[in-house]
Parts: sequence; C-alpha cells; structure tokens
Amino acid sequence: MTDTTRAAPVAGGRDEWSPRILPPVPELSERQKLACAFRILARGGFTENIAGHITMRHPDGDDLWVNPWGLWWDEMTASDLCRVDADAHVVDGKWDVTPAIHIHTELHRRRSDAAVVIHNHPYHATVLAALGLLPEMVHQTTALFDGDLAFVEEYTGEVATADLGAELAVAIGDKSVVILANHGVIITGSSVEEATYRAATVDRQCRLMYDLVTSGRPYKLLPASFLGPMKRSLIERGPDYFWGGAVRTLLRHEPEVLD
Repeated sequence: MTDTTRAAPVAGGRDEWSPRILPPVPELSERQKLACAFRILARGGFTENIAGHITMRHPDGDDLWVNPWGLWWDEMTASDLCRVDADAHVVDGKWDVTPAIHIHTELHRRRSDAAVVIHNHPYHATVLAALGLLPEMVHQTTALFDGDLAFVEEYTGEVATADLGAELAVAIGDKSVVILANHGVIITGSSVEEATYRAATVDRQCRLMYDLVTSGRPYKLLPASFLGPMKRSLIERGPDYFWGGAVRTLLRHEPEVLD
C-alpha cells in the first residue's frame, strides 16, 4: 500500500467479526428479563417519575406483559408484571395498568417485529421533542438509528384509547425509534435485549444533538458510506454486550428484581 492509497473500510457486523465467547450472563426467564429492563433503564435516567411503560409480547400468543400502574420502574420485580390481552384487559396481575397501554397494543398488533415496546420521557429526548428535532448522524453511535428514526409532528394528548393508539401506530410505521412532539420517545425491538440497548443509547444521542445545536458552531455529519457498516456492528454486536454488563451490574446490587 502506497502513501496515497487508503485502506478499504470494514463491512461491519458479525460478518466482519464475532466474539468467540462472551462473559456469562445468568439464565433468565423472559419475565425476569423484562423486570431487569425496567431497572436497567431507571438506573440510566430513562424515566420521568410516574410516566412510562414497557410491554413484551407473551411467548404463548397475543397477550402482553406490562408494568402495573403505581410501581416505579426502579422497584419492579418479575412477579409484579401484569398480563393483558390484545385489547388491554388485565388477565393476570395484582394491580391495574394505565390506559396509555394503547400506545403499545396497537403497535404490537401491526408490527410482528415489535416484540418489545418501550415508552417514556427521558430528559434529552423530551428536549428534542419540544424543539421538533431528531438526532442527526453526528457520531458513530448515532448510526445505530440510521433509517430507523421518525418524528411524529402532532401532539394529540394522552393516548388512552385504542383509536388514538391506532392513529399513532400508523404515524410510527416501521420505525424503531420515534420522538413524539412535546411528549417523549417510543422504541421497539425484536427482543428485550435489543430494545433495552436502543433505549439506553438514544437519550445520550439526543443530548449530544442538543449540545451541538446550542453550541452555535457548525458540526460534521458522518459520511453516509460508513453508516451502514457501523449500524451493522452496533445492532449485531451491541445488544448482547450491553445486556450482559447491565444485568450483571444490576444483579450484584438488586438481586430481588428476579423475584
């Protein structure tokens, strides 16, 4: 290679490289994983006091697991989760669930890829929601969201009916990260691990975007040709890495989450 020849960029993802082995993660049921997701995101500042819900499609059908109304994310345990049917009626659980669960039921109904749906009002995402902005491709980690971001322009109040949930689901379409004007963020994923990794990543990228905008200085975008490879590396390798460390850290301090 001469001084004027540049090395070829990597293809990214598992085709480029996969770890031979990862540090062990405790074996968890799907219900325990969901309980862990609540606490992991709460520890990362993703919550806004009484706001927010996460749903997971039950492995046996169209029912969903969801957090009950009245418990904070950082006190959730596996046994606290409620089971609701596709129309949001509680079929198993000790407490009620929010009518805003229709944000979730209609997305699950329309999106086979949305096994998990996360909604809350993390601070920096909410700042961008008020500014009418989306994170731009300014950092390699932002590439995780390339092609998967959308902004819902209209604020429609509390999404507390199936009809309002259906309208929102149509507006979201096939996107996996959506900022809702004057509201918050919705994240979908094919697994708890994937959805939690996306959620844990998005607010930092929103903060980065806000800091760049308010700096008043020009900022650089990633070259478009590198977005695909970087996204593949992040989405194909990132969830397992993130989830393993987050769960091990959580269980060292809060093992009761599995109860």
